[in-house]
Amino acid sequence: MSKVVLASRNQKKIVEVRRILAEVGSTIELLGLDDLDIDVEDVPETGATFMENALIKARSVVEQTGFAALADDSGLVVDALNGMPGVLSARWAGRHGDDDANLELVINQISDVPDERRGGGFVCAVALVRPGGVVIESEGIVRGRLLREPAGENGFGYDPIFVPDGYTVTTAQMSAAEKDSLSHRGRALRALAAQL
Repeated sequence: MSKVVLASRNQKKIVEVRRILAEVGSTIELLGLDDLDIDVEDVPETGATFMENALIKARSVVEQTGFAALADDSGLVVDALNGMPGVLSARWAGRHGDDDANLELVINQISDVPDERRGGGFVCAVALVRPGGVVIESEGIVRGRLLREPAGENGFGYDPIFVPDGYTVTTAQMSAAEKDSLSHRGRALRALAAQL
């Protein structure tokens, strides 16, 4: 299993996953969908949970490519929004992957929420599926609070408004190494790597 396909075309996510896997000493050669000579069709994320979506994506990539596949589904859960946007995080504003619109919508939706009730967290479910159906699953969660205005230029998605518990800066204000050390995706991938 030296080559694994990450079920993503998001270049920032691919770089982040490669960096985290290298940090834990993994020798996996991680390929993105765009690195393949095969046209891989995207599969709708129809699961009700992060893990269901990760499994849907990983199984689809294995079926289409024959390679082992790693997939994650992650998102922001906002306490004041009863856990939403949750599995809809990437398309919260209506179009998949519009980070700016998604961020602005969440900021507007909780604009009247007092600071003491602006809790939330990032959740990441990771699934590795091998040809033949072998599945390894893991999950990572990081809790924190949400700011009223974005701060920071690093990261992506909701990073500019998320301050992890115990910190005074957003994950978009952290270095890549600092974010990886505490992030939901970092936690999920380290747990997965320990099972390999």
